[in-house]
Amino acid sequence: MNCPFQKAIRIDGEALLRNLRREGTPERVHFLDLYLDWEVQAALDERYGVWEDIDPNDPLAGPKRHVAMQRFLGYDHATWGLTGIDWPLNRETAEDTADLRREGGRSFVNEHVGPITDWESFERYPWPNPDDADDSGLAYLSRELPDDMVLVGGLCGHIAENLTWLMGYETLCYALFDAPDLVQAISDRLIEFERRYVERILSFDRVQAVFASDDMGFRTGTLIGPDDLRRYVLPGHRLLSRMAHDAGRQYWLHSCGKLDDILPDLLDDVRIDARHSFEDVIQPVTEAKRLHGDRVALLGGIDMDFLCRATEAQVRQRVRETLDVCQPGGGYCLGTGNSVANYLPLDNYLAMLDEGRLYGSA
Repeated sequence: MNCPFQKAIRIDGEALLRNLRREGTPERVHFLDLYLDWEVQAALDERYGVWEDIDPNDPLAGPKRHVAMQRFLGYDHATWGLTGIDWPLNRETAEDTADLRREGGRSFVNEHVGPITDWESFERYPWPNPDDADDSGLAYLSRELPDDMVLVGGLCGHIAENLTWLMGYETLCYALFDAPDLVQAISDRLIEFERRYVERILSFDRVQAVFASDDMGFRTGTLIGPDDLRRYVLPGHRLLSRMAHDAGRQYWLHSCGKLDDILPDLLDDVRIDARHSFEDVIQPVTEAKRLHGDRVALLGGIDMDFLCRATEAQVRQRVRETLDVCQPGGGYCLGTGNSVANYLPLDNYLAMLDEGRLYGSA
């Protein structure tokens, strides 16, 4: 297998957890991203043969490929969740113009009208049952994940997102005034689903953290009012966080957007252990480190737009400058500002990881 990195590192999941607990400056940089698009993984495999020893017809090829890719790239963790859950939504499809194009185009949720607009459609909706989800991948990783890696439970926490997608963003905005009882009923169903889902994740002893993903904002504010988030969304995250903490696990949250109005809620009420998703136009991760890096771990932050437009030399400089601010004292993992999307230049992504490996070397 070829390798794009100049320096080898030793996978160390326990060191990752100590770093996230802010127990002092770690010996090396740790990496963390929400996910890698399938097209990115396939391109890396084609270039470097990451999956050459994995049978694509193996029923467990998915988690096996995930572990192989994570280790190849230098991540100390594997993230997996329950699979086979279907949320029927109103979707639109557009051509994917990324270099690593997605077969079938890029899918978007219709922002105007979702499948639930009134009580009749609420009762008719085929609500998924988390008890029916497939846990075979998580069970496999719980048994077979190498001891030097941390298992993270994911694909959960989508309370604000599903509330928006099920109603349609435009319909939800009207319903917050015209039908708050319907919004509350949907919220209650979503929170109960997530409770049972996370309960199943936490039943696996190897799981050391829950990584929830729930976009609540956009460039200049929250998608719905802060008080509405406190009523319909944040109680769910408070519950999930408490479940994780009661089980001795961490609770990480990915949420896009400007969340200043609810950040005190996330830190003091929900009590997230790590915060993910940063954009330079909203708040650079270096500023977040200065403002509240002593209270919560920070994940990623190398801006997506920057990664798309920068040269490799600029990426490397940005990584060094970010680590100079964020690495001291611990509580930071290097990664993209959002995810390793199929429109990011692959070599820029690899340069980010490589520079992280080199940081602090003599």
